[in-house]
Amino acid sequence: MVIDLDRCIGCNTCAIACKVENNVPLGLSWNRIMTVGGDLADLPSGEYPNLSLEYLPLNCQHCDNAPCVQVCPTGATHYRPEGDGIVTLDYDRCIGCRYCVVACPYGVRQYNYREPLHEPDLKVGGENVRDRYIGVGEKCLFCEHRIDQGLKPFCIDVCPARARFFGDLDDPESEVSQLITKKESFRLLEELGTEPKVYFVRREVE
Repeated sequence: MVIDLDRCIGCNTCAIACKVENNVPLGLSWNRIMTVGGDLADLPSGEYPNLSLEYLPLNCQHCDNAPCVQVCPTGATHYRPEGDGIVTLDYDRCIGCRYCVVACPYGVRQYNYREPLHEPDLKVGGENVRDRYIGVGEKCLFCEHRIDQGLKPFCIDVCPARARFFGDLDDPESEVSQLITKKESFRLLEELGTEPKVYFVRREVE
């Protein structure tokens, strides 16, 4: 996943859409918009009139060297057998130990204290979204239920500013590969050696 910070307007559409598509319980959020600059959300840094404000979307980084995979005692957190590098979950194997929550340096692992909604009339949750129950670890799965249908993660499709992109970084001709080449790119906490698969870009390389 590539996120263009020059385009992100901090509207939280991705965060809301993620909750709806994945039937994320109240009180949890797999997708968040953080504020870079001020000490509090949506407050800029600096002194007037020299202010700056930047948004940083945050979800699971799907690391190639994922700490949450390494510490999970049951193998509930693991890489998909499809070989696409997505860090997925087997809820039936999760024992709720929360090792993954502690191990994640990005603070994106969530512990579910509530049942997801099960109201058919509300039409909450996309097709093939797996049911979860109280006491399991949760996180962004890159909408693997959509990927298996040849679709993109829902947050990609709903972003009004078209700030999010998804594709194959091993393909040099893909849109995501082109973006991290043409623009300044970085990954969060690269110094930890987690090798995240979420890239952030801004400003074209001169």
